[in-house]
Amino acid sequence: MSGLDENGRGEAGPNTMSPAQSRAARGMLGWSEADLAAKVGLAEQDVKAFENGIGDPASGRIEALRSVLMTAGIVFHEGSESGVGLRATGGDEGTRLGSLTTENDH
Repeated sequence: MSGLDENGRGEAGPNTMSPAQSRAARGMLGWSEADLAAKVGLAEQDVKAFENGIGDPASGRIEALRSVLMTAGIVFHEGSESGVGLRATGGDEGTRLGSLTTENDH
């Protein structure tokens, strides 16, 4: 097996992720297994197998999946409350008050 507990949580370190984190991240982004696989250049079956805890994928594959998810805005939380979140995507905040000049009026 791949080190998962009964809840599907693995021993995810700072450069890896658990199958549950992968599923949650895809859900937040609205991606299917096929979407994630295509973005990484893997077969959909590879993502399905990883997320179902089947086999022991190379750490490089897991890191590639994690990297693509992070680029899309996923933030991984580690520790006793490991999970995922979606990074806030604030827009252009404009010019700060201390930077305003008559040149900014254009």
